[in-house]
Amino acid sequence: MPLLLEIVTPERQAYSDEVDAVACPGIAGELGVLPHHAPLLSTLGVGELRIRKGAQEEYFAIAGGFVQVRPDKVVVMAELADLSSEIDLEAAEEARNEAQRAIQQGFEEPADLARARAAMERALLRIRVAERRHREGPRQRR
Repeated sequence: MPLLLEIVTPERQAYSDEVDAVACPGIAGELGVLPHHAPLLSTLGVGELRIRKGAQEEYFAIAGGFVQVRPDKVVVMAELADLSSEIDLEAAEEARNEAQRAIQQGFEEPADLARARAAMERALLRIRVAERRHREGPRQRR
C-alpha cells in the first residue's frame, strides 16, 4: 500500500502523488516514513527530502515548517520546497554570493545578520540538491 505524499508551501502545492517511502529533515535528524507509520507531527529542519517511488528517487530542498504523518498519508507544510530538477543552479549560486557579501559587510541589527545567514543556508541547500541531480541524474534504485 503506497503513501499519499503532499508537499505544500505558502505559494503552491509542490507535490502530490503516491510514493513508497519518504525521508525528510526533522529538527532533530532525518525522519523516514513507510506505509503504516504511526501517526506523528514534527517540526521540519533544513535539508533534503527524498522520495522513493518504485525504482525512482526524487529530491526536494526543504526548509522550515511541519510534517504530519498518518498511516496512509504524509503532509509536508514547508516554507521552502524546491524539486531538484526545478532548481536554477546559477540563480542559487548568485544568491549564495549575495548572502556571503551581505554577511561580510556586517550589520548593525542582529535580525539583519540572521536573515543573511538564513539566505545563505537556503542557497547552499539549493546548490547541494541541484548538484546531486546533475551529478547523479535521475536515480534508479536497484
